[in-house]
Amino acid sequence: MPTSPVGPGTDDPLRIAYLAYRGKPHCGGQGVYTRHLTRALVELGHHVEVLAGPPYPELDERVPLVELPSLQLYNDHFPMRKPRIWELKTRWDVAETVSFNTGNFSEPMAFSMRAWDHLRGRPGQFDLVHDNQCLGWGLLLLQSRERLPILSTIHHPITVDRRLEIQHARTRWEEFGKRRWYAFTRMQTRVARRMPRVMTVSKSSATDIAADHRVDPGRIHVVPVGVDPDLFLPIPSVEPSPGRIVTTASADVAMKGLKYLLEAVAKLRTERHVELVIIGRPREDSSSTNVFEELGLTNCVTYVHDVPDERIVELYSEAEVACVPSLYEGFSLPAIEAMSCGVPLVTTTGGALPEVTGRHGETCFQVPPADSDALAATLRTVLDDPEARARVGAAGRQRVIDQWSWRHTALRTVEQYRELLNEVATR
Repeated sequence: MPTSPVGPGTDDPLRIAYLAYRGKPHCGGQGVYTRHLTRALVELGHHVEVLAGPPYPELDERVPLVELPSLQLYNDHFPMRKPRIWELKTRWDVAETVSFNTGNFSEPMAFSMRAWDHLRGRPGQFDLVHDNQCLGWGLLLLQSRERLPILSTIHHPITVDRRLEIQHARTRWEEFGKRRWYAFTRMQTRVARRMPRVMTVSKSSATDIAADHRVDPGRIHVVPVGVDPDLFLPIPSVEPSPGRIVTTASADVAMKGLKYLLEAVAKLRTERHVELVIIGRPREDSSSTNVFEELGLTNCVTYVHDVPDERIVELYSEAEVACVPSLYEGFSLPAIEAMSCGVPLVTTTGGALPEVTGRHGETCFQVPPADSDALAATLRTVLDDPEARARVGAAGRQRVIDQWSWRHTALRTVEQYRELLNEVATR
């Protein structure tokens, strides 16, 4: 049953409790998705309240934020820290710690329980819950005990990350640790299968969700994400720096393929001036960081992190080419942000990237994933051809303008909300 006696009318504003177990403001797709989608929903006249764990998302001033503090066991400054006994103030703190002590990523589970605890004290205040990729046990309690309709966004199944991380483990001990860390994906699979409606960002992700989480394909609906082309746009006054490549990639996530881009840059560096700007935070003792040191790239690779969108736009304009070297993507916000800025994009064909970026040689340049030789060859060709860079960069921006905006994403999301409520009312 909806939270009000008769539920909202067909055109009535909706009251949405939006769950985000973490939401880094300027790094990572979930924080960006949360910020822009909730703002667009409010602009359509709906009430959205975000329940989030740290790091908290930055939201539009019209979107209230309910902070649900965690123990922050995976924070950037002291990752994998051990909590002290006096920090365990609630049963969910204890549950998070116990799960963490088994080597599991406990944040989604603990956040979902805190969200259930909060929302059960606010009966009748929301029409539905929109979960952003948490898929924790608390959602089942919201569904069964609080009778709240739930829609889950799954950008892509984390089971894909699990497979790739295990494949790229450097030792048996590291492989064992990865298997323990990703044990939470079993919970996500069980919860996903019980969600009445799942929203995802691409046809590629929909296929993977059905296969990995065993969700009925009839309950999976594709709503692509967007970008703000009035924010992410070319800056005519900024001259690209010769030989500069920019990427947004995490150094400690094998799926992002940074290792192969570093190898490609090392190959190019033997024959020409080239420099790489990585929008992201370096991580000690990751496979990509090890490659960075082994190849001696310390004087031509720069990391930039914790910067606002305006600086990211400048970084794209300062580069001759952008690169998304991912082995797999469910959508890729960095790809369409780069394209929206008019910078030519070299990308792989991993996951949904061809679906998102268009045709090779027209709106982007494409190479196979995990192939540093092909990546180096294509980057070389693009850097040597200013006419092709200008043509493909302009076509890429036009593709973004024609197909993606956050308002369009919000409109299609509201359609999914209303379909969910209609299904609940019918049942």
